[in-house]
Amino acid sequence: MRARTLFALAIAAAVLGSCEREERAFRPDPVATETQEPVTLSSITPGPAPSERNGGKGRQYEQNAFQLSQGKKLFAWFNCNGCHANGGGGSGPALMDDNWIYGSAIENIVASIREGRPNGMPSFRNKIPDEQMWQIAGYVRSMGRYVPSDAAPSRDDRLHPRPAENRLPAGEPKSGNIPPSAEQP
Repeated sequence: MRARTLFALAIAAAVLGSCEREERAFRPDPVATETQEPVTLSSITPGPAPSERNGGKGRQYEQNAFQLSQGKKLFAWFNCNGCHANGGGGSGPALMDDNWIYGSAIENIVASIREGRPNGMPSFRNKIPDEQMWQIAGYVRSMGRYVPSDAAPSRDDRLHPRPAENRLPAGEPKSGNIPPSAEQP
């Protein structure tokens, strides 16, 4: 009996030890630690077009539902809606269409957030931690349908004309097309 218990405990320890969990940092790195990813700003050059040079860091933000949902929160917290109007465009450009002035790659979007752009986009260098810039950029890419649909965050309930079905108050079932006078007591 004791041998079986020890064997079961050894199996349980082996199974629990082999489980891999996603590792998340609870605090982003300080603002001073920012990455420098290579960016291709334009393909309009004489001669052969420049190849897009991507460092690959953006994949961990574009394909991770947690990172995209954090980017969605940060997009609202930093009032990006004030200029970009939930991605539809306002005083800032639309983020849901296919017209990207400075490139649609996540590295280009991070560069736009970090450095700012002429005529309106402020620079957020040393104001937003690097990880949060990448999260916002991932969410911006999700608005343009550039991320996998299983990772993309869903639309806010406050943007719908009525609450979601699971948030509606309980109602009484109503009878079909029978007038109240014809109903049997």
